[in-house]
Formats: sequence, C-alpha cells, structure tokens
Amino acid sequence: MDGFWTFLGSFWWLVFPLGGVIGGGIKGLQEWDERRRKDKIELARIKYGQSAQPPVAQAGTLGKVTADDVQRVVAEHDEVQRRWLSYELDVARLIDFPMMSDMREPLTVDFHRAKRHADSLKPADAKELKDPDRFVAYRSAVQDLAVAFDVAEREARRRRTSDFTGTEREVLSRAKNLIAIAEDRGATHAERQTAYRRAMRELEGLVAVPDVASEAMEHRIAGALGEGSARQET
Repeated sequence: MDGFWTFLGSFWWLVFPLGGVIGGGIKGLQEWDERRRKDKIELARIKYGQSAQPPVAQAGTLGKVTADDVQRVVAEHDEVQRRWLSYELDVARLIDFPMMSDMREPLTVDFHRAKRHADSLKPADAKELKDPDRFVAYRSAVQDLAVAFDVAEREARRRRTSDFTGTEREVLSRAKNLIAIAEDRGATHAERQTAYRRAMRELEGLVAVPDVASEAMEHRIAGALGEGSARQET
C-alpha cells in the first residue's frame, strides 16, 4: 500500500489526462445509449407500420419560428400527456392493459425515457421556443415521445392480459369488478371502502398501480369514506 501512494504521489499529473479519457468514455456510452434508444423506437415504428416521421429541419434551415409552430408542437406534447394519463390515473384501464405501467417492459421504459427527455425540454414559457435551436430540439423530442407512446400502446393493446395465467386473469377480473364497486356512487360507504381495499390486495404482484392512480381513486371516493369515518366516530 505504501508503494501505491508513493507511485500516486510521483505521477499525480496522470489524473488529468486519465480523467479526460474516463469522462469521454462516459459521454460516449451516453450517446451510444441514446442512439440505441432511437434505433429501437424506429424499428418498432416499422414493425407496427407507422408512417415515417417527416425529417426534422435543422435550426439553420428552419427560418423564423412562428407562434403557430410552437403551439402545434406544445399541443402534440400535451395530447401525448393526456393519452398517457388516461392509463396512469385509471386503475380499471391498467388492469385491461397492464403493460402500460410495467417498468420491466422495454417499450414502456423507452416511453418513459422519451417522456422525461421531452418534458425536460418544455419551457415554462412557450415564448422561449421562438429560439430555433430550442424549438428544433424540443420538436424532435416530442416526435420521439409520440412514436414511443404509440408503439407501447399498440403492444399493450395487442397483448392485453395474455401474459398472465388463467388463474391470474380470474384474479384481474375479480379486481376489476371490485374497482367498479369502489367507483360506484350508488354503493354504500362501507361497500366502496371494502371493495377498494380488496382490489388493491388482489392486484399486488400482478399489476403495478402507480401511486397517482391509487391517490386519484382515493380522492374520488374520499367524500364517501370521510362521511363513513365521521359516523363511526360519533
């Protein structure tokens, strides 16, 4: 060990060139991973027969970015977000299409990666996208996001619950019926509360229910549950 520290003290200057090599290697791996992600999306797009995306213009050839240009891309981004939330906030729909919340699925992971990238490029003020460089980068990210979502959704709709055994599908069907009771405003407070808790237990280990989905359901039935709790306390 003393020899190592003696060597390090004599050749401390190697830290700088080696640091550059290591840093360059990490950057290269990140770029390779991004290229691989885009290649996978493109191959999946071809597999599902989607029409080719129009070539993205470079900032230097784009010309002036208009308010309509910005509005159109932001609207596309918002539409993908709306379609995604229609799964993310609906437990019953996730039971029908469990792949949409399964982060073990490569296509689902690709969508979330594309979403994170597009979200990071969306400014708080849309006027900032008048800058051609920012607009081109954002538009490209939104196009990747839309394709990634379409591919994941098509595969989820194709597979539905076919990856589950017959017994597991029976459990999913039972859980979906319980969710329907929990959402039923005509049911009693006790029935809704019991159905919700039983459904969550049934889904454990089968369907990944996002926190936002369970929170949204709890919020929808909070009035009924709250009134029931108040009666018990009195």
